Amino acid sequence: MKIVVIGGSGLIGSRLSNILRLRGHEIVAASQASGVDLMSGQGLDAALEGAQVVVDVSNTPYTSDEAVMEFFRTAGHNLLAAEERAGVAHHVLLSIIGTNRLQDSGYFRAKQAQEDLVIGTNRPYSIVQATQFMEFLEAIAQSCVVGNEIHVPAADMQPMAAQDVATLLADAALGKLSGFLEVAGPERMSMASAIQQVLRHKGDTRPVKPDPQARYFGMPLEVDTLVPTLPPRLGSTTLQAWLSGPPAR
Repeated sequence: MKIVVIGGSGLIGSRLSNILRLRGHEIVAASQASGVDLMSGQGLDAALEGAQVVVDVSNTPYTSDEAVMEFFRTAGHNLLAAEERAGVAHHVLLSIIGTNRLQDSGYFRAKQAQEDLVIGTNRPYSIVQATQFMEFLEAIAQSCVVGNEIHVPAADMQPMAAQDVATLLADAALGKLSGFLEVAGPERMSMASAIQQVLRHKGDTRPVKPDPQARYFGMPLEVDTLVPTLPPRLGSTTLQAWLSGPPAR
């Protein structure tokens, strides 16, 4: 098949494109670097010509709530309209577990709007909601610095390696998964445990403390906000295996 990966040069998109090529498919890794602009729609028709599947792993470069919402709505409308013109048979969207439970955040409200656009189409779709990527755990830690300590929400998580996310997205793109899906790492653990393992691996000895008052990018969390609610498809990479892997993360 011809498969277009929107955001094909990023963390997930580059891995996904490689996996699908190895499985024998024609891949267009679409991004601004390849002349595809989601906001204006420029380059979309040419990229999607003859495609059977589109996988959207794009993300917004903006930070303000209004700009993030405008990006996901405008990009979503432009992409879905181009898919209809091209006769694309299957749309796959990468989203985030907990989106519907984090609506105090402008970013998650925009991701919900993006999901709603896909659900409103008249073509088959797969929405793949993933847990937090292992590659982002250090950034989460840095957002929780209090003095010389790391105060994290008293919540659980089930972090995934980016390679596992890409592998399960490839399954969805090839029709092995369909509908509304949740994917997660193989281990459920406290956020404090996950963050501490990453920091200790990097030689950072700052105390990591679960704190009921701590916020996740400004939002309070329940213990299960960030973990699957449906039976998930699981990646195979544990956090310790990921930490012990090649250093070029």
